[in-house]
Amino acid sequence: MIQRGGLAMEDIRGNLEKVRQQIRQSAEGCGRSQDDVLLVAVSKTRTPEEINIAIEAGVTDIGENKVQEIMDKYDDIKPVRWHMIGHLQTNKVKYIIDKVSMIHSVDSYKLAAEINKRAAACGITMDILLQVNSAQEESKFGISTEETEGLIMQILDSCENIRIRGLMCIAPYADDPEDIKRYFDSVKEQYDQFSTIDHPNLDFRYLSMGMSHDFPVAIEAGSNLVRVGSAIFGERDYSKV
Repeated sequence: MIQRGGLAMEDIRGNLEKVRQQIRQSAEGCGRSQDDVLLVAVSKTRTPEEINIAIEAGVTDIGENKVQEIMDKYDDIKPVRWHMIGHLQTNKVKYIIDKVSMIHSVDSYKLAAEINKRAAACGITMDILLQVNSAQEESKFGISTEETEGLIMQILDSCENIRIRGLMCIAPYADDPEDIKRYFDSVKEQYDQFSTIDHPNLDFRYLSMGMSHDFPVAIEAGSNLVRVGSAIFGERDYSKV
């Protein structure tokens, strides 16, 4: 068996097909199409070789949690859309503003203003998602559901080089993902509410909810973008980080 990077090529391709089947089953189970759900392959701690195997197998979007990993891998990865899905510090926005297609983790006006400034300097409009911490976990970043509308309006009032494309949520871990479906439901409710806002810099298209252990439940709740890493690439070796 040919080995490149961590997992064998056949393992990554096989895992990817299993994930796609789960997405299809979950989507069809609630009257939707697999094509309605964008798969973002999360490549945290993965080698460029592993990531390129996934791209060769049809992955069009990859997500990274850390700016440094984007910087380290960017030149060695085949053409793909990059997503910044982890917590982003304002002083690091400048390093990725011209590399990523969307930032999922905007959780403050300060961060949005910095993204806007850097996007304007590059002559681009940056797509963002607002990260909502619907379970109000202290260990996670994100705004509360009560803060969502205020942050949306603040950004729309003053950030001309940002386009708000939707919301992102990371639910608490649970042995039974059905136990946390209510957190997905509350963010879906907000997504439906704010998607009706008529503004040139707001175009809700993405509800980013669901990771390897809970994406089928997130899709049932209305997610149309899932962030899947270990189910594709295998368990992470954090000694490499």
